[in-house]
Amino acid sequence: MPLYEHVFIARQDLSNTQAEGLIEHFGAILADNGGKLVGQEYWGIKTMAYKINKNRKGHYAYLRTDAPAPAVQEMERLMRLHDDVMRVMTVKLDAHDEGPSVQMQKRDDRGDRGDRRR
Repeated sequence: MPLYEHVFIARQDLSNTQAEGLIEHFGAILADNGGKLVGQEYWGIKTMAYKINKNRKGHYAYLRTDAPAPAVQEMERLMRLHDDVMRVMTVKLDAHDEGPSVQMQKRDDRGDRGDRRR
């Protein structure tokens, strides 16, 4: 089955448990349609670059999935219809990276970025 990464932003006025509950809810939708949730991360509340629906901040969540295309399409459709979800982005991958996402890694663990003074 194809591999996907999903990032969604939920409204800032949700509690942390409600935002993490959205991850479980969308994982269950995938499971009902023949897919599975390989990994999940809750990134917390982050400030956005611009306002979305009069919100400056949002709860960010990251999902790694292994699911057929119809299951992903159904999950995305329900995400876009959900009142608490403001934005959704899905990317198809060849392989999932091991370990935590770049967002969750400490700055020391990200590796050398070279000389940035030019």
